[in-house]
Order: sequence, then structure tokens, then C-alpha cells
Amino acid sequence: MNLFSAIRVALIALRVNALRSALAMLGVVIGVAAVIAMVSVTDGAKQAMEERIASFGANLLIIRPGSSAFGGRRGGAGTATFLNDEDVEALANEIDGVTGVSGEISGNTALVVEGDNWTTRVQGVHAAYFETRDWFPQSGRPFYAEEVESGARVIVLGQTVVNELFGASDPIGQIVRVGSTPMEVIGVMSEKGQSSWGTDQDDTVFVPVSTARDRILGYQLGVRDPVFTIYAEISPAADPEIVTADIEDLMRIRRNIQPGAEDDFDVRNLGEFIRARNETENQLGLLLAAAAVISLLVGGIGIMNIMLVSTTERTREIGLRLAVGAKRSDIRNQFLIESVVLCFTGGLIGLAIGIGAAAYIDSLDQFPIQIQPTVALIAIGASAFVGVFFGFYPAHRASRLDPIEALRFE
Repeated sequence: MNLFSAIRVALIALRVNALRSALAMLGVVIGVAAVIAMVSVTDGAKQAMEERIASFGANLLIIRPGSSAFGGRRGGAGTATFLNDEDVEALANEIDGVTGVSGEISGNTALVVEGDNWTTRVQGVHAAYFETRDWFPQSGRPFYAEEVESGARVIVLGQTVVNELFGASDPIGQIVRVGSTPMEVIGVMSEKGQSSWGTDQDDTVFVPVSTARDRILGYQLGVRDPVFTIYAEISPAADPEIVTADIEDLMRIRRNIQPGAEDDFDVRNLGEFIRARNETENQLGLLLAAAAVISLLVGGIGIMNIMLVSTTERTREIGLRLAVGAKRSDIRNQFLIESVVLCFTGGLIGLAIGIGAAAYIDSLDQFPIQIQPTVALIAIGASAFVGVFFGFYPAHRASRLDPIEALRFE
């Protein structure tokens, strides 16, 4: 019997017991559908997380004031002496492996344009901020170092602010009143979307740090030229751990921290966050793989059980075929093909259901979805393998029946 004839006979045999065949395939269908849906959601979430991390800056160190201590009482994070422009210059000039450094000072202020107003976050930054954060204007230009030094009244707007105050009109060259200070719009930032914390990164404006301190925010923080945060971009060729250690040593010297004393500043490395995320994704991948294996094993056991029942029911048919000259290998291959057809068909149905479930989840806009063709092929291949693995014993048992005893079977 050739392969096509064997497949045709297998389909006829499965169609005769359609309900039983459908129940046998159910485990494989559920297993493959669950794998496709879960992996699609997981891959989509992974891609979204990578995009958000990339938008924040993967090779970025964040330096902030730490906790203060006075008279045995400790303040919270950020209560220590603020950083300043001299710290920014020192990090840029004295630390190897740092390609860009910018300070930031921020606060919420109302912007007014011809009677329309919008309260947003005003970020006072240095000229290197845009390169350090890898975020540039999509139209217009950023401000220059000379404008930071002179305290120029220039402003770069985020997309949300543009939509709220200007609508479809071009804001470049127009005047925006920030608080009580009129400022010229010189650029509009490219759209960045939500951050990992769910905040709108486009609902912000950028001004020279000196302008923010002197004309807009007016903070009195007890230090000259203060900044809340310093962003330091690390060269891809540099070792983040070495650069972090060098920055910590320099900051201890600048802030007169004695050996053994606790640091009053904090250096955060986003690379550590990325490594933690990768470890979590690997663990989640192992859990998904374990769930897939268990589902397919359950489905395979169901297939084996049905094939053993089928072998018993068709004992006289097997004996008749052997009596008229069929080879034992033909009998074995016949039942093995039936098992593979069951699993392969179940795999195809499960694939369709899994893709449909992933598409439905995507339509809810709750989770990003990414369907990988490779995963679909692996799932179908695994279902076929289950058919061969769990169908071999029933097929072998059928081929070893004695023709005389099989013909006597009632």
C-alpha cells in the first residue's frame, strides 16, 4: 500500500468514528492553540518593552541626590544636597566611556498661546540632553550650548503640547508664554508615546536649564546652578560597571564623602533593569515551554488511548488483511499514519484557534500581539511528532497480531 492510499484509508477510518476522533484531537488542539496565543502575547509584550526601554535609553546612567542624614534623622530619597552644573561638567570631562552628559531641572507650569492654555511639565536641560537621550526634534532644531549659557528664551515642544495649543498649525517661530515669560518656539520633538510607567512622554517642553532656573521655575535649592537629575550616556564599547564605579568615585570626591560613609547620591544603571527583564523573559519562556509540553503530552496520551481502542475494535479487519497477504509493516504503517493524521489535523485546528485568539486579544488593544511563523511551524511539527511517538505502540501492537486469533476475535 502506497502512502496516499494509506492516508485515504486513515481518513475513512477516522471519519467513521468522527466524534471519537474529535475528542482524541481535543488535547492537541488545546495545546497548540494555547502555545500560539501565549507566545504571541509574550513576544508582543517583549517587543513593546524593548521599544519603551530603547525610547528611554539603554546605555544610560541616571544620577540623583540620595538620602540626607542630620542629627540621627534620615530624610527620604532626593533630600540630600542637590547636584549642579559643575557636577555635569566634571562627569563629561573626567570620566572615560561617557559620550554625553546633561542635567535636568523640572516643574509644572502653564503655557499660554492666544488665550489657550495648557499646564505641562517644563524640563530645563543642557544642550547635550537631546543626544544623550537619543531624542531629537522632528521639525525645527534643538537649542545650542550658547543659548544655554546666555539663558535664551527659546523652547522645544512635545507633540501633546503642540496638539493642545496649536492643533494642525505650525508652531515653529511662534511665541509661547511660559508662566510670565514669552519664549520663541524653535522645535517640535518627535513622538515618543507612553513611558514604562504609563506617563505621556510627549506632554512636556524643553528649555535651556539656565532659563528654567532664572525665569520660569525659580527654585531656591541652596546650591549654585542646581539640577535634579544628571543623565550620562555610556559608549557601547565601554563597560557599564567600570563607568558606574568611576562615576561613584568621582561623586564621592566632589561631595566630600569620607571613606566608609554612606553615599548621599544614587547612580542607576538601566542595563541592570534590562538584564533583570531578560531573566524574567527567559523564566517565562521556560514556563510556556513546560505548559506546551504538558498539553501535548496529555493530547498524546489521549491519542494513544484512542488508537488502542481502535486496534481492539478492528482486530478482525487486521486479521483479514494479514490473511490475504498484507505485510505486518503495512498494518503498522496504517495505524501509525492514522495517529499522525489525528495529531496533524489537531495541530492545524489548534493553530487556527490560536491565531484567532491572538487576533481577538489584539483587537482589545490591551496587549500587543506578535505572531511568529517559526513558532507556528514548531507547534505543527511538535503535534506531528506526538502522533508518531504515541501512535507507535498501538501500531506495533496491531502489526503483531496473529492472523488466526484475529479472525476468531468476537
